[in-house]
Amino acid sequence: MKEKGIPTVDLSKFSAGSPAEKEAFVRALGKAFHEVGFVAVVNHGVPKELIDRFYAASKAFFALPEEVKKKYEVPGLAGQRGYTSFGKEHAKQSKVADLKEFFQIGQEVPADHPRKSEYPDNVQVAEAPEFAQLGRELYQAFEKAGGLLLEAIAAHLGLDKDYFNRQIRYGNSILRSIHYPPITEEPASAIRAEQHEDINLITLLVGASAGGLELLNSEDQWIPIMPEADEIVINVGDMLQRLTNNYLKSTTHRVVNPPRSEWHLPRLSIPFFLHPVSEMRLDCLPSCVTKDNPLYYAPISAGEYLDERLREIGLKK
Repeated sequence: MKEKGIPTVDLSKFSAGSPAEKEAFVRALGKAFHEVGFVAVVNHGVPKELIDRFYAASKAFFALPEEVKKKYEVPGLAGQRGYTSFGKEHAKQSKVADLKEFFQIGQEVPADHPRKSEYPDNVQVAEAPEFAQLGRELYQAFEKAGGLLLEAIAAHLGLDKDYFNRQIRYGNSILRSIHYPPITEEPASAIRAEQHEDINLITLLVGASAGGLELLNSEDQWIPIMPEADEIVINVGDMLQRLTNNYLKSTTHRVVNPPRSEWHLPRLSIPFFLHPVSEMRLDCLPSCVTKDNPLYYAPISAGEYLDERLREIGLKK
């Protein structure tokens, strides 16, 4: 257990370890999700150089003038591709917008693929030509690491190892680059990102450029999370909570404002929201419905659920 209250696991022990090491990894991952909700992962296979280059390209994009960035905001896409300007998104229980702007990169499929109509083209930025290409490379590296983590989660749930792999191939995952600008005046009541849970199966997050991320633990205490430079932080999202009938809980987290002396510092954060294909059923697994844990959720598909949640957070009208 790290000082900051979040355990660390080594993904190479699962991807290349002995059967005993794989089993130990699955146990440690399950324990972290049940007891804490977040886990730090080392040896995850996502190249540090790629992360650093995408950070630099993101900074260059967000430094562009407002009118230039707005050229890359695509009406009607609910923020699923390209730029979303400051103050558009809010937590589902909040009416006050978060203090952030962001850019999203989504799944790409071959031109003749049956899902082509589902996935709009990614937005290319003329003023930051490397941005989309680096984002695509990072997206694929996150997909690979996320697939391995979901294999371990499948083992923890007693499912066959490819249960999730079949559902995430060409899935609707999103790489989001989030910029929290310097705070220039007392916020109306918003913090950088109000407490919320993620919509997807799992989230993979590389270290942010500044602190502020906090998770709500099982004792209802807010715990600060600051990943080390070589770590990815993983948390369970609502889709996995729903599928497991609350056996794996979606982790409540937020990004708080820095002390006033650090208001001038912006914050950049790169989460990867791992989603399945839209037709995946999120109906609760029969093994997770028991006398002590009765059925909590009605049947729904991942696509229907995503649509519902995008409306709740103000991205879809």
